[in-house]
Amino acid sequence: MRKVEVVPYRKEWSKLFHDECEKLQGIFGPELIKLYHIGSTAIPAIHAKPVIDILAVVKDVECVADFNKEMHEIGYDARGENGIAGRRFFCKGGDERTHHIHLFQKGHYEIARHLAFRDYLMAHPGEAQRYSRLKQRLAAEFPDDIKGYVNGKDDFIKKSDERAKHWAASLNEGDHHVNEVD
Repeated sequence: MRKVEVVPYRKEWSKLFHDECEKLQGIFGPELIKLYHIGSTAIPAIHAKPVIDILAVVKDVECVADFNKEMHEIGYDARGENGIAGRRFFCKGGDERTHHIHLFQKGHYEIARHLAFRDYLMAHPGEAQRYSRLKQRLAAEFPDDIKGYVNGKDDFIKKSDERAKHWAASLNEGDHHVNEVD
């Protein structure tokens, strides 16, 4: 059974992201376009489940299954789309998860959504702290119920996604984001 644990920000999360990126680059090679650190572990100063979320942009998402064996060899379970059309999802660590890999084909709308949410919270510390407090409260309320925890964040995430989309569009920032690896 997966426990819901939310902990204060840890500086080593950035290193764990970069270490895993090296492994992914070795596996996917030229199929891989870019890697981004997403999720709460990418946002300094907020509480997070200690799971490193990595968004990987690939040339052709249909080719991802060709790498399932190599991903399994470094500890990942392939989960297919896992609820998001066009995504290929991998998780590492079983019930004690350490990493999630979200692979999308270049141009998929979820890429911009994930990056805008992360960048918006990084640029708006007050909102990030609101999210941090919500996560702490939900983890205390649902310590053995990951679905309850996730569902409890849904309203905040939907509203933040909308604000983040408009904020990112107003910046007209192009394709540069923090916490990325080419």
